[in-house]
Parts: sequence; structure tokens; C-alpha cells
Amino acid sequence: MRILISNDDGYRAGGIYVLARIMASFGDVTVVAPKYHQSAMSMAVSLGMKKLAYKKLPDEGPGKWAYLDATPASCVKFGLEYGYENRDPDLVICGINHGSNASMGANYSATLGGAEEGALNGCKAIGVSTADFRPDADFSQVEKYLPGLVKTLLSNWPDRFGIYYNINFPKAEIPIRGIRVARQGKGHWVKEFEHWNEEELRRRGLDHDFLWRSSGGDLEQGEEAYFMIGTFVDDETETETADHSLNAAGWITVTPCSVDLTDYGEYNRLKTLL
Repeated sequence: MRILISNDDGYRAGGIYVLARIMASFGDVTVVAPKYHQSAMSMAVSLGMKKLAYKKLPDEGPGKWAYLDATPASCVKFGLEYGYENRDPDLVICGINHGSNASMGANYSATLGGAEEGALNGCKAIGVSTADFRPDADFSQVEKYLPGLVKTLLSNWPDRFGIYYNINFPKAEIPIRGIRVARQGKGHWVKEFEHWNEEELRRRGLDHDFLWRSSGGDLEQGEEAYFMIGTFVDDETETETADHSLNAAGWITVTPCSVDLTDYGEYNRLKTLL
């Protein structure tokens, strides 16, 4: 089995090493990950005719490793182009993301953006996240449950273009109750912008590389610096089926997603009007 791995936290994040170790038991692993942190880039690609630094990392492992100074979707594109003769690995899997990608976080997630890029190219694709933002996040529950979950999904994959799966694990301190199929929950963010404060950012676990890449250099006259973080507001009313609600209750969730953004209910309604 040939497996392409990427993430959005960068090639030095703890989660991607755990994922590579887990997936090496399934087959041959190739990792192409961003050089730097790329969260919330969704499915953005690194256009603009700019130089994209690429480097093989022979001392990493398991598998073949490299970084690309680009978005996760671009890293997957690169891996498909140069890692596989027919752009056809058996699986594209992205993560393990440090932080949840449940609820509306999925719309922004670059972990899922990488998985969606794989699905868009006709590959089986999965995104994996855990609700722990810490650089030293506890991935023990992921290591315990993910192999069996991946095996089940691969053995029962639908014969339909564009499907990918969003897997979210609860915080490590929450006892696992089992696995549930879920839908994307509802929510939004408020108080999303705060004045730039490196001490506060470090307290939140962001490292030097993130701060250096995010600082943007010296401010021009009249400019003020902010960073974006936000407070999540839960808008869910049917908590028994929403992914983030189930995570909070101790369930691992699997949310099926599709590259097709068509709202078929509205599609059929409009056909009666137009």
C-alpha cells in the first residue's frame, strides 16, 4: 500500500511523526509537509510564480520525507506529481492536527484542505485531528484507535468520486466512549482579533517559527498589529449528531465529506422555479 502524508502544522510537528509511524504499518509512507505552520489555509494553493523551497529529509522517518514551503494542498499536489508515476497513491492522509477540526472549523482547516486535494485527484483521502493544541499533545488515543478505523474505512470505501473523511478525536483527558459517525456541527467565532502580543502567543503554545513567519516585519507608519484567535460560540441544537458535541462527550467522530459543494436540496428547488 502506498500512502502520501501531509499536515498543516509543519514537518516538525509531533502529530505528523505519530501519523507516519501508524501508517507505516499499512505500507510505504511518503511525507511531503509544509516547511512552516499553515493552519486555516483551507484548500489554498501556493500560486504567484514565487520560489517554493523543497528539501528532502533523509534523516526523518519512517518512510521518505521532504518539506515544501507551501500550503498543505500544494504539498499534496507536489507529492502526487513527483512521488507517484500515475499520481495514484492508495491513500492520502493528513494530520495528526494539533487542534480540533470539527464543526465549522472544518471549513477553514488546511488539514482537510490537503485531504480534499487528494480526493479531488481521485484518491482515497482522510484528515485526522485531535482536540489538543499543545506542541506536546497526547496522541495515545489516536495510536490506539486510528489503525482499526483506517482499516475499516479502506475496506468499505464507496465507489464514488470525491469522498473524504474527517476524523476528530476528543481531548486526551476525556475517556473514549467509542466511535460515532457524525455530521458537521454548527458554530461561529466572535472576538476574533486581538492586539499582537508575543508573550500571549507563546503562552498559547506557538513557537518561534510561527512567530517569525507571522510577524510580518516592521510596521509602517500608522499601522497597528493584531492576531486572529477568536472564541467559539456553539450554535448546535441537535448535539446527538454533531461532531464537536460528540467529541466533547468522549466520542471519536467520523464525518463524511465531499469535494462536490452543490446543495442538492436547493438545486432541486431551483429547478422548479427557473
